[in-house]
Amino acid sequence: MNRIYVLILGMMLVTYLPRLIPLVIMGNKSIPVKVEEFLSYIPYAALGALIVPGFLSAIPEHLMSSLLGILVALILGYYKGGVVFPVVGAVVASMLVINIGL
Repeated sequence: MNRIYVLILGMMLVTYLPRLIPLVIMGNKSIPVKVEEFLSYIPYAALGALIVPGFLSAIPEHLMSSLLGILVALILGYYKGGVVFPVVGAVVASMLVINIGL
């Protein structure tokens, strides 16, 4: 049972320290506008790196559903922004294409 507590403590430190260290180092200093703008693109780049490699091979027998899903995600991401709406829209569009049978 002690190993589980050590494992949980280790996972807590590994996820918490990268968030705490910049806060402690920066304190009340402001971030330059260019750096802040650059950092604002990281969530979208990470999402793209996770989704793009596998969207064509996700359902090999339903290539059209993958293509339509990524197209809907791109359109919703451009107009609506955020991450939730594009992902939900892509899933719904893919499911509709699969259920229609295209």
